[in-house]
Order: sequence, then C-alpha cells, then structure tokens
Amino acid sequence: MDHTALLALFDRELREGARPDGPGVRVERTGDVVRRIAGAQGWNGVVWSALDEAGAAAAIAEQIAHYTGLGVEFEWKLYGHDRPADLGQRLCAAGFRPEPEETLMIGEIGELALDAEPPPGIRLEPVTGPTGVDLVADVHEKAFGTDSSRLRDELLAQLSAVPDTVVAVVAMAGDEPVSAARMELVPGTRFAGLWGGGTVESWRGRGIYRALVAHRAHVAAARGYRYLQVDALSQSRPILERLGFTPLTTTTPYVYTS
Repeated sequence: MDHTALLALFDRELREGARPDGPGVRVERTGDVVRRIAGAQGWNGVVWSALDEAGAAAAIAEQIAHYTGLGVEFEWKLYGHDRPADLGQRLCAAGFRPEPEETLMIGEIGELALDAEPPPGIRLEPVTGPTGVDLVADVHEKAFGTDSSRLRDELLAQLSAVPDTVVAVVAMAGDEPVSAARMELVPGTRFAGLWGGGTVESWRGRGIYRALVAHRAHVAAARGYRYLQVDALSQSRPILERLGFTPLTTTTPYVYTS
C-alpha cells in the first residue's frame, strides 16, 4: 500500500470512523467534526475534521462552546494534511496552545524488524491490575516529568471494563520499574496504537524501548492486527525508522483550557 492510501486508511478507520474505546466514552459527529468525550478524568478532543476556509471559524467556536459547557479541557489533534492549511493558526487565534509536534509513523507488522530482546537484567512483565498500573504511572512520571493521574485512572478503567482493547507492559530491573508502554487495540480496524513508551533517563540507550515495541507488535500480530501506529517524538523516531516504521505526516496537539 502506498503512503497516500495508507494515510487515507488511517484517517478512515481511526479518525473519521473513531468509536468509543473505554467505559463512559462517547464519540460524536457534528457537521464535519468528530470528537471524543470522556469526562473530567479522561482525554477529550477533536480527532477528525474536514473543514474549509468558510466553515472553519464556526466549527472551532462550536467545539469551544461544547467542551467549555462540559467544564473540561480539550485538545484539537491536528494532522499535517488537515485542511484548511492555516487551521493551526486559526486554533491559536481562538485561544488554543500548541504542544510539541510529533510524527505519525505506521509500520506493517509483517515487515518490521522484531527480533529485539530485553537487555540482560531486564524482564518484561504484563500489567493486569492496580499494582502494575502504579508501576506504569511511576515510570511515566520519571520519564516524562508529567503528572500521571489521568493515565492511572484511564488504564485502570480499561483493564477492568475492556481488557481486550489494551495491553500494558513494564520493564523491571530487579524490583525497579525502568520503562513502560501500552498498546491500544481498536476492534474492527487493522490498526493497533503504541502509546506512552518511556524509559527513565538512567536506563536509556540500552535497547529497552526497542524490546517494548517488539513485544507489543508480537501481541498485535497474534490478535490479527496488520498495522502499528505511533505518534513519535523526536527521540523515538530514529529508533522506529530503524525498525521499519514509515513517517507519514505530522500531528500536533492544540490544547484549550477554559
């Protein structure tokens, strides 16, 4: 499949065709916008839009009014091929704050280099309940320097209510969690998404991230998925390219806080 066709498939299955993926989550289509609503403790935001210059301002204002009315912060997840071309500037003018740009990368599982094993002294443990979730959250805070309370709540809810749609794994050095990652399995699509892969600073550069990607890829393949999708930060992109992932476009979170 060529890059244009693959990007169109991604848009169709995961963005325009987005569906509820957790307890209490709603997905709504209003005009040419698809949005996710998950309450105060979940991720809320616009996942797809097909706007033109004439209708963009009204659509942006409608989403601000909707989420502000719910009393929640939300994100407009903007991709490099979204239209109109100046949508990012329009979002900034409306009060959104852009976060660091990421690269949308997709790999066909059967074509990836998945022979990476954990380095000596590291074991990978599946996360199935609260104890494992706490380890994932601990790594997240150390690796990214951000609060992990929402991650903890959402992962616990998924593992409890829809365990077949999420895979989480933590890399342990003895009793110390040093890296962790999760994977979202989207029923009815050909895609599984890799999220949250992070390693504490003192353990980076040893191949743990590669091992976590390979582990999740094998699980996805066993469950019948064809593609892996990643929103990659700059430090992850070279590793993923060496594994066989292809960069397709950029994606930038635009955050609105009322």
